[in-house]
Amino acid sequence: MSMSFIIREGKHKDAKSILDLIVELAVFEKEPDAVEISLGDLIRDGFSDRPRFKTFVAETAEGSIIGMALFYERYSTWKGKTIHLEDLMVTANQRGIGAGKALYASVLKYAHENNYKRVAWEVLDWNTNAIEFYRNTGANVFEEWRVAQMNQEGLEKFIHENF
Repeated sequence: MSMSFIIREGKHKDAKSILDLIVELAVFEKEPDAVEISLGDLIRDGFSDRPRFKTFVAETAEGSIIGMALFYERYSTWKGKTIHLEDLMVTANQRGIGAGKALYASVLKYAHENNYKRVAWEVLDWNTNAIEFYRNTGANVFEEWRVAQMNQEGLEKFIHENF
């Protein structure tokens, strides 16, 4: 499949398309009911005077958003300022045209140009295509690290039991 697209920074007008891609990614990752954010949350947190994240989008010549990369700044006690790539997503019927690689490259270029010391992300162990892609670009995919999270319910329980 051949299609022309451009990569550009995401804008306020793209928020609905970005949310649609987030929901599609949740379904792909077998968590169809996990998305709790709203369109208003995305607009407030990403496209206000003090954005909490940045996006790049892949846009077709016809103006359709077919992919996105959402990332934000973190701080490493070992390295200094870093980027966390939260999500990289291309809609299912547009995969294989290079949009994912172009989005990924845009995040890495942004990190390099802005002197970030590292870009980090998670990848599910069953997503072998993504793992192979990342390794082929020179990324380290660590087998020995585990992701730890505490959700809102766990936070409430912990606070209730300890404070």
